[in-house]
Amino acid sequence: MSPKIAIQGFEGSFHQIAARHYFGTDIAFSTCATFAEVVRQVTSEEVDCGLMAIENSIAGSILPNYNLLQQVNLRVTGEVYLRIRQHLLMLPGQSLTDIREVHSHPMALLQCRAFLREHLDWRLVETEDTALSAKNIREQHLTGTAAVAGSLAAELFDMNIVAEDIHSDDQNYTRFLVVERAEKAKPVGNANKASLYFHTDHQQGSLAKVLVRIADRGINLSKLQSYPRPGYTWQYYFHADLEFDAAQQLEQVLEDIAPVTDSVRVLGVYRKGETY
Repeated sequence: MSPKIAIQGFEGSFHQIAARHYFGTDIAFSTCATFAEVVRQVTSEEVDCGLMAIENSIAGSILPNYNLLQQVNLRVTGEVYLRIRQHLLMLPGQSLTDIREVHSHPMALLQCRAFLREHLDWRLVETEDTALSAKNIREQHLTGTAAVAGSLAAELFDMNIVAEDIHSDDQNYTRFLVVERAEKAKPVGNANKASLYFHTDHQQGSLAKVLVRIADRGINLSKLQSYPRPGYTWQYYFHADLEFDAAQQLEQVLEDIAPVTDSVRVLGVYRKGETY
């Protein structure tokens, strides 16, 4: 039986593209309107695992998702990086000269602003999802209408790509985390990356003490993200991603930072993701 993966977004979304790269094509999907629903389905064991975006190289961190992961008992078991390539999709037989409207998610339209500014006669229509825009055009047979979406949406909904790679920035990547219910997650072999949460006593220099001890073990701190600690005004949790060469380094640094933190929780130990 194929594993079932919960993803945020609709069929043909970039979450689905990323999941295909990570898991292969022999998988089933549960599409979710929100990231909270992804987390709920994983924790309730309705699916085997979930895939959720955590940060984008242009837009930055998705802060609500860090908070979601801190609140539930999930384990990060993997990650994948996906280059976000936006294309202009239309029904077969249509071309650029036929376009009157362009539909897509506001962020996707923003990512393609330079290309779209070359066509000021096109009406831009904001929608809730890139792939859903393509699906609606197909199902409603909307001529003269294009969607900004990924290549998988074109494949799934039998749409033609009339303009490739219309995004303004070629270095637009999204990082996705693979999450599983902690009780069922198996140890990852040859792990070289870890995600953890910690908070300090909020005294001057407390964070610096943690960072120095991480650096002293030769570990690369690839991500440090703060977000508010509920119930404590102007105090913060910190999410840290650590890259290391040997498991012993991680074990040692966890011992080292224990005396200078109020609490530490390891969210997952896994292999650094591939980029597609």
